[in-house]
Amino acid sequence: MTSRWLLEVQRLRAIEVRWHVMSLSVLNEHRDLPESYRRLMDDSWAAVRVLIAAQEMHGAEHVRPLYDALGTRRHPGGRTDTSAIIREALDEVGLPASLASYADTDELDEPLRASHGEATALVGEDVGTPVVAVNGVALFGPVMTPAPKGDDAARLWDGLVLVTGVPGFYELKRTRTADPSFD
Repeated sequence: MTSRWLLEVQRLRAIEVRWHVMSLSVLNEHRDLPESYRRLMDDSWAAVRVLIAAQEMHGAEHVRPLYDALGTRRHPGGRTDTSAIIREALDEVGLPASLASYADTDELDEPLRASHGEATALVGEDVGTPVVAVNGVALFGPVMTPAPKGDDAARLWDGLVLVTGVPGFYELKRTRTADPSFD
């Protein structure tokens, strides 16, 4: 949702978005998790490893399109067939199918962990994704559903810029009461 919102904001405000790989699998690998969430985290290594392989071998400009292609199949598409999702996403964005082989190897985990570490260095370990940085200040979030559009998207951005400009501001939170809406 946050990535969709940022694409909308990019249309409405003079911002440059740098897409960066952060992994909930890395974040949660040593945590005690409910079994169903542990399975999800274990499965999520595959896609994030392919993302980092695409970045390392073909350039950072491939992160967002590949992330979009993977995420669209997984989230609004509701699919869980990770290997097929990866193959189709690579094909969609014109990247070599051979990158799919990185899904099952830790060969590029060092740059993955380094990329992830850049995000957690900004916000700490007790958060998740997304992490959004504005003028050198980063926060976890915003977490929302659905992704706002038009004036709502712009106002939310303006508010994020406002709060990141206040020294000592750390957090706002409320309990989620709705499932993700991809409208």
